[in-house]
Amino acid sequence: MKKALLKATVFTLAMAMGLSGCSGGKQSTEKTSNSPSAQSATDNSAKETAKASGEAQKVVFWTFVDAHQKFYESMAESWNQSHPDKTIKLDATTIPYDDMHTKLLVALQSGVGAPDLVDIEQSKFPNFMKGTPQLVSLNDIVEPELTNIVKSRVDIYSKDSTYYGIDYHVGATVMYYNKEMLDKAGLKADDIKTWADFEAAGKQMLEKTGKPMITFEGNGNWSWWPAISQQGSDQVDKDGHVTVDTPVNVKTMEFFQKLVKEGVAAVAPGAGHDTEEYFGYMDSQSAASVFMPFWFMNRFTDHMPDLKGKIIIRPMPAWSEGGNRSAGMGGTATSITNQAKNPELIKEFLAYAKLSKEGNIQVWKQLGFDPIRTDVWTDPAMKESNKYTEYFGTDIFDTLLSVKDQIAPVNIREKSPEVFDAVRNKAMPEIFINMKDPAQVLKDVQASLK
Repeated sequence: MKKALLKATVFTLAMAMGLSGCSGGKQSTEKTSNSPSAQSATDNSAKETAKASGEAQKVVFWTFVDAHQKFYESMAESWNQSHPDKTIKLDATTIPYDDMHTKLLVALQSGVGAPDLVDIEQSKFPNFMKGTPQLVSLNDIVEPELTNIVKSRVDIYSKDSTYYGIDYHVGATVMYYNKEMLDKAGLKADDIKTWADFEAAGKQMLEKTGKPMITFEGNGNWSWWPAISQQGSDQVDKDGHVTVDTPVNVKTMEFFQKLVKEGVAAVAPGAGHDTEEYFGYMDSQSAASVFMPFWFMNRFTDHMPDLKGKIIIRPMPAWSEGGNRSAGMGGTATSITNQAKNPELIKEFLAYAKLSKEGNIQVWKQLGFDPIRTDVWTDPAMKESNKYTEYFGTDIFDTLLSVKDQIAPVNIREKSPEVFDAVRNKAMPEIFINMKDPAQVLKDVQASLK
């Protein structure tokens, strides 16, 4: 039924777009020009005409994040200033998340109506990798930069050794410690190397202050995915098989549930780390730490103002000596569709915005993200005063540099969206709110997904 409905939707949209592009005696001519060879000739002619007249090449861009649109608009302005012979006219639009991804899927399946350049959120990306991807290969711009970037952040948007998207950030998961609370408990963040150290420190925090050391989500994925990723595990494997109840995953959740039972950890008010209840709870110094991806910084700056100057950023504890102390989480890829009018020019622009040093510095300055190009992490620009350095200090990227080789890729496969929902809405509430046996809960979720 769903397939029939999708086909009907695609057919209707294609017919509507076809009719809107045809009128009177032009219909026959336009049908002829839609053949691949005729279309190629038309596109080449348009490129030559634009180049000869100095006219900017129009580039249609879709995103679901307003800040991303503003970033690309600023990068287009910068590109035009430094490339006067290859100027572009960016036609950018921000569309609601679900609407944009659905509209894009229909446009690519029907072969008409897609943008030239588009943002695709990580959990939606598998939908665009089915069969033959309707996106342009980016290997010629990505491969020369593989030694400069965190490779895992392009690997997750690849298929059959072909790269189809470039992320905005690494999404490195870090510990956000309340230094003022640690000081009161006689603790130092840099002494916490492993999760065993963390548990001991948490017991001391509870004894000295009566407050928990950390919070876990009751219906989210961020208190689960980074922790198992650290250990080389995941929710699906590289072949797309569900791996929710592997021994590593069970052991991790048993340990975290034990911390809650001990009072070392608390379940986040509102059951998640992105709720108003949680922001108020942390802002009043009710818990001493949380681990979340790098992009969570703006939740502190924008929603927990009273913690300014009190929060420090450090690596996650390792599960064993020498183990990984971070994990790359979340993300959005920018891709070029196979309907792009001038893909080579757009690739040059995308490389400028997402792979160049200046582009990566702007990712930090404008968006507050940890850029995928790690050689800029030591650039003086990363320590320049902004709302993040004023809030967390100037050693933010020193922490990232210490873990840059410990950020393993995650597996994003066709089954991933369904698995994420099951973990978030079934496993986590049962484990952290209802306090049920993690082994049984994860076994049941695994069975339901198979």
